[in-house]
Amino acid sequence: MESTIDIRKRIHEFIDHADERILRIINAIITTEENTEDELNSSHKIILDKRLLEHKENPNSGKSWEEVKSSLKDKYGL
Repeated sequence: MESTIDIRKRIHEFIDHADERILRIINAIITTEENTEDELNSSHKIILDKRLLEHKENPNSGKSWEEVKSSLKDKYGL
């Protein structure tokens, strides 16, 4: 199995000789990865903010993990 260092070295060597098409593909992968890291879209943020507020207002209103598991087992026969 190749080490991370070996993989990095191989990629660097490949990029040094890659044609424009390959470089554009690699660049697109990098750009996509940079744009998706730790990103939360606004609709998800609104949902999480609402749930957090509901929890702060009534912290005992939720279910325990055991209750959730039992409900899922009953509902889906797991």
